[in-house]
Amino acid sequence: MQTTAEYKALQAIAAELQALPGHLGFYYKNLVTGLEYGINADEAFLAASVIKLPLYLYILQQTAQGTMSMDEVLTVEEGDKVPICGALTLFTGPVSADLRTLCRLMISLSDNTATNKLIDRCGLPALAEGFAAMGLRQTVLRRKLFDRAASAAGVQNTISPREMGLLLQQLHREEFVSPAVCREALDTLLLQQVDHKLNGKLCGAVPVAHKTGEDDNLSNDVGIVYAPQPFVICFAGHDTDVYRWEDLMRRSTYELYRVQQEV
Repeated sequence: MQTTAEYKALQAIAAELQALPGHLGFYYKNLVTGLEYGINADEAFLAASVIKLPLYLYILQQTAQGTMSMDEVLTVEEGDKVPICGALTLFTGPVSADLRTLCRLMISLSDNTATNKLIDRCGLPALAEGFAAMGLRQTVLRRKLFDRAASAAGVQNTISPREMGLLLQQLHREEFVSPAVCREALDTLLLQQVDHKLNGKLCGAVPVAHKTGEDDNLSNDVGIVYAPQPFVICFAGHDTDVYRWEDLMRRSTYELYRVQQEV
């Protein structure tokens, strides 16, 4: 009964998505029943800040393996700071923080300066190798954030909705590195402060562990909604009407949650 209503809700989402302009993708997975649904889910999309999710998971993996330490301290110099989102650019002078703090800022406040410091610490070649080892093909971190020259040359970070969904499933099932690593990642994703999309209509009715991304004519959000039957839901889109696209994200997430209340 629920699956029929759930599938009808997904079909309605698909119809609305296909009526919107731009390059849009969607991925859904009920983590109890296994119902899976996707629209352009395997295509590459401009990542914006969602690229911070696999970057964070790579760092957690490396610290679990002992090649990095969350206690390592990095110093953010004035010249390292890039525009908000985030907090570090608001500090005057140098700021020192350990990797765990930088990761939490990167995820919960989507701090771009923290992200760039972490990219520098890891190195783009190592990240490329690490992402590939995670099974990511469309999800590629090619440049730091606010690298305007690279962006103007067409060098862009990309994700796919399904690949983000599969990473989130691994975390939920405690299959990424170790149960402790998965719990730490999810606890951090639950601290998300940029909360107007997946949680915009839920308004805290259930926890949502997620990572957002936005830029001009671009908006993404990927996460786990802890409904009675938890589900993964991932939206990625650019060259679109962001107001209508984010409205669809809010209403879709709420509708998929509401379907479960009627069983």
